[in-house]
Parts: sequence; structure tokens; C-alpha cells
Amino acid sequence: MKKYSMAFAFFCGAIGSCTYVYGQEHHTLKSQKTLNNLWAEVEQRYPGIAAYQYGIEAAVLQEQVVKSNALPEVKVQLQNTYGTYAGSAGAVFPQPGFFNVSGAGMPVTGSALSVNTFGSTTVDWEVFSFGRLQAENRSAKVDTEKKRSDKEGYLIQLKKILAERYIAVLYGELKLQWNGKNVARLAAIREITRGLSAAGLRPAADSLLALSSYNQARGDQAQWRGARAAEEVRLSELVDSRSIDYEAALHKFFITDEVEGTPGNIPAPGQHPTLVGLELEAMRYALEADVQQRNAYPSIRLLGGYAYRGSSINPQGVVSSHWIDGFSNKTNNFLTGVGVTWNLTGGYRGKLKRKSLLQESERVEKLHQQYTQVLAADLRAVEVRRIQQQEQLLQLTQGEKQALAAYDMYLARYRTGLISLSELLQIRLLLEQAENNRLEATYAYWRLLTDQAALTTDFTYIFNNL
Repeated sequence: MKKYSMAFAFFCGAIGSCTYVYGQEHHTLKSQKTLNNLWAEVEQRYPGIAAYQYGIEAAVLQEQVVKSNALPEVKVQLQNTYGTYAGSAGAVFPQPGFFNVSGAGMPVTGSALSVNTFGSTTVDWEVFSFGRLQAENRSAKVDTEKKRSDKEGYLIQLKKILAERYIAVLYGELKLQWNGKNVARLAAIREITRGLSAAGLRPAADSLLALSSYNQARGDQAQWRGARAAEEVRLSELVDSRSIDYEAALHKFFITDEVEGTPGNIPAPGQHPTLVGLELEAMRYALEADVQQRNAYPSIRLLGGYAYRGSSINPQGVVSSHWIDGFSNKTNNFLTGVGVTWNLTGGYRGKLKRKSLLQESERVEKLHQQYTQVLAADLRAVEVRRIQQQEQLLQLTQGEKQALAAYDMYLARYRTGLISLSELLQIRLLLEQAENNRLEATYAYWRLLTDQAALTTDFTYIFNNL
């Protein structure tokens, strides 16, 4: 018998240890994370951020491409041909800017086909462009800074989206808990009414009315459960929402004391990424207009070249058709000099394009002024609303406490038969509205904080408190 007792104790201990281990594993599935932790996950895995980063890297490479325009152009040509060599007198234009005059040449004998070998190297170095290359470099650098500013603006919007979706999940969870309280209250009323009706102290209609209210509240519970799940699905697009424990954030969600100061730093004028981006865009248009203006000036180039030629036609006019003879009768030439290129028609087109680019620069400057005014006005409006919303929250918190105390008193009076069920349900409805008003006001308050954080580019308060 003793052996059976020991075996049973060992079995229970094994089950307990397994349960403990399972509980630990289950607990580790969810961890308490602040919005700071979640934002770190978003930065690591969200593809939109990587897309903007690739855009910046592409702009940096484009800077190098533009800088390489200052290097000399070096070209190498090699060819070996086999064909006829018949000539014809007269002048032709083989390509724009050049013309060629062919003569009859000297009499030749031998094969009707000749072999030719030709190789050349040319160097074209633009040594003076009246500042055009420097203007192109500045424009490329501004474009890179614009890409960086666009990324910063995108990060601000992404932080706002993350905060809004996270707050929406908390709001859905609290709505679910709030409705659960209503279900619990109606369940208690239903049990009390059932007992009083069975004792003949209350009519049977009271029991049906209590049951009806209870079932309606249970139906609302399903609605809020679905709403909460939907918000978590939206959050999961950014982070793994299944691993988040929201309990700590739920306790911080309700504002019970006055918040001192402004949760966010007011940015210096023009420091918001949207404004910086518009300023850089206007600057880029102005620089491109400068490039077009300088395109109207001539460019001065250093030119150099070396050419090698072999032919199967010897100096005596004897033609050979053998391929190896194409490397005979060699001639070597070099050429160096200074060239000036001036595109007169392109200067007229560049003038028109410059005017168009300057108009675009003025347009973006006006947008910059508009958004500066809008940002300042929105920031003032949000701050005024936040202060008033905070004051409303403090009043609603007191009103909820008072409604809860009143409901407990009226519930006690209903138990003793001093008030009717309809009066108690009316008091319960007032308590439900008081709780809901506080919850809705709290949700609106955090949304205002999110708007303010996006306007000030400072999410420190929200990310550290949720």
C-alpha cells in the first residue's frame, strides 16, 4: 500500500511539474512591450522603410555618376574588315558636322577585295563648362538630401500609424472589458430578479425584462470581440501582435491625474520633415534651372587621339586578299588639340526650360509657406483640444466614480424592494454611459496625443507610456 501511495505522489508531482513548465512556456508566448519595443521591430522588418533606404542609396550612387561627368571620356575602337575598296569622286556628309571628299585615288592591281585593320583611342576632356558640372553636382546632392527627408517624413507617418493601431487595440480591449462588466451586472440583476420572482415578491415580467437586457448585453459582447480582433489584425500588418501582452499598457491607458506640461517638444520653424522636403525640392528646381542656364554657354574640351591602320594594298598599288596581309602597310597617327562646342539652338530651348523650372521652384516655395501656416495652426489647435480633453477626462473620472457608488446604493434598495426593476435598469444605464463616456474621451485624448506627436515629430511621451 505504501508503494502505491509513493507512486501516486510521484505521478501527481510529475503532472504538477509539467503543468508548471507548460505555464511558463505559455507565459513566454506573450511579453510586455512598449511602443518603443514595437517600433524597433517595425524598423527591422517593415519593407516600406527598406524601400526608402534603397531610394537614398540610389541617389548617393547618382551623385557619383554626376561627379564622374568631370572625368575625361576615353574610347577605344578596334575593327578588322574585308571588302571592296572602289572609290567615287565627290563630297558627302557621313554624319552631322563632318563631310568627306573622296577622290579617284591611284590605279591598283590584284584582288578586287582588300583586308583592312583599324584601331583608335580618343580622349575627350571637358576642362571648362562655365560652372555647369558644379551646378549638376549640387543638384544631385540636394536630391539625395530630399530622399533622406522623404524617409524621415515617412517614418513619422509610420510611427503615427503604429501608435493609432496600437491605441485602437487597447480601446477595443477596454470596450470588451466594459461590456463584460455590463454583462456581469445584468447577470447579477437577473439572479436577484429570479429569486424575488420565485418568492412572489416581484412579478414574472421582471424576470423576463432582466433576461432580455442580459441577452442584449451578451450580443454586444460578440460585437466588441469582433471589433477588437479586427484592430489586432490591422496591427499585425506592422508587428507580431500575437506576442504582445497589453496588460501594462491597459493600466496606463486611463488618465487619472493631470498631465503636467506638453508631451512633445515644439519643433523649430521649418524643421518638420514635410517642410524640409519642400524646401529641398524648391532648391533642386532652382539648381536645375541654373544647369539649364549654363548649358547655353560653350564648353571647352581637350582632345587627343591615336590611330593605327593596316591595309592589304601596298604602296605600289598591288592588292592582296589574304587576311594576314591586312596587318601590313602600317600607318600610325596621333592628334591633339582644343575644341569648343557651342549648341546655339540648345541654348534657346534651355532658356525656356529654365523659366519652367523657376516657375516650379516658386510653386513649391508657396506650398512651403502654406504648409508652414497649416502646421502652426494645427499644432495650436491640437494643443488647445488636448488641454480641454484632459480637463474633461478628470471630470468624467469623478462622474464615473459617483455613478458607480449610486448604482451600488440603488442595487441595495432594489434587493429590499424599495425601487422597481425599471428604475434600477435606468440607473445601470446611466452608469454604463458614464463609463463609456470616460472610455471614449480617453481614446480621443490618446488620438490627440498621437496627432500632436506627428506634428512635433516627437513620439517620446507616447512610446514610453504605452
